[in-house]
Amino acid sequence: MTDWCKKSPLDWKDYMNKEIKVTADEKNEYRGWVLTVDPVTANIVLVNVLEDGKVSVTVVMGHAVQKVDILDEGNDEIKERLAYLFMPEEIKTFSKEDLEKRKNSLKSWLEQNHIPVTQQGDEQRTLCVAGVLTIDPPYGPENCSSSNEIILSRVQALIQSAITH
Repeated sequence: MTDWCKKSPLDWKDYMNKEIKVTADEKNEYRGWVLTVDPVTANIVLVNVLEDGKVSVTVVMGHAVQKVDILDEGNDEIKERLAYLFMPEEIKTFSKEDLEKRKNSLKSWLEQNHIPVTQQGDEQRTLCVAGVLTIDPPYGPENCSSSNEIILSRVQALIQSAITH
């Protein structure tokens, strides 16, 4: 097992949104921006935007990683660009301000109806209802998820009625 595989998810998080060079088995080298690291396998998902605007995604197997060098620390703009690349199309049609308004409106409506709601995630984008259901941008009924089917269908129906009224 390599040193890379022995790291914890908190250690790997330090590599997120940074440009790195990975030296792997057989002396293969890979470069790209770290989109994520799988916490189970230690696989690294690297992203590069090509000159024609297309996106190249490379997965480097965690067990093959010999060495990782940080080439660029990245910044908020890089973080946003990487997040935007894999965002569902329906979210891309909304501006940041529109999404914030939709989130705040739904949150207020839930609170007015005595439904416990909190915000969670890195950028507080996800709404969490009663600790058992999440609502992601753009905050419609189809953006709800929960392992409890009854709560899921009821909250989806509430959101649908809130949208149509």
